Amino acid sequence: MTSNKKIIQHLLTNDLVMSALIKKIGRIDLRPQRIPPFQSIVHAIIHQQLNGRAAKVIYDRFIVLFGNGKFPTPEQIKNIDFEIMRSSGLSKPKTTYIKEVAEMALTGMVPTLKECDKLSDDEIKDQLVKIKGVGPWTVEMLLIFNLGRLDVLPIHDLGVRKGFQIAYKKRKLPTPDQLKQFGRKWKPYRTMATLYLWRAVDSVDLNEWLT
Repeated sequence: MTSNKKIIQHLLTNDLVMSALIKKIGRIDLRPQRIPPFQSIVHAIIHQQLNGRAAKVIYDRFIVLFGNGKFPTPEQIKNIDFEIMRSSGLSKPKTTYIKEVAEMALTGMVPTLKECDKLSDDEIKDQLVKIKGVGPWTVEMLLIFNLGRLDVLPIHDLGVRKGFQIAYKKRKLPTPDQLKQFGRKWKPYRTMATLYLWRAVDSVDLNEWLT
């Protein structure tokens, strides 16, 4: 795997604003979870459109439903009552999506880690977005946080767009197309740029740091 030092050096060399951002925030390491993709997808669905704290509460309640403290299997999710699943705090659509993912996992539609390792980012995305409730953002979270893919830029993610607005001192949020075009200078390490843009949103005094 490409070293973190090489990735950072590429961003430092190719983008002065990103360089300043990196120097002020410090080192960020990408540590892929390498859990079963089915689990990663369900985790991402639970987190859709929620802040981290609220999502964690629901996620923890979801795990408790299955009684053994472990992440449920696709069979367990398929067989659990719909309304019992909803009692964890999941919305109706998310409950439907998670059950759909479980069904597709049982048919082999959701690739294993070994299978993912043989597929490109686009191949994984093309396969998974066929599943109801699994959109590009959900797959991008899988690629970044679970598989550790290095060149992922979630152009529709509000946090990434907001981080870009802050770091680059823009009056408006960039459109997804604008972010995609600008992000070409970060290739082939757009994932690391994404991580720094997310962190920019959490840095209250960032505008004072950057010149």
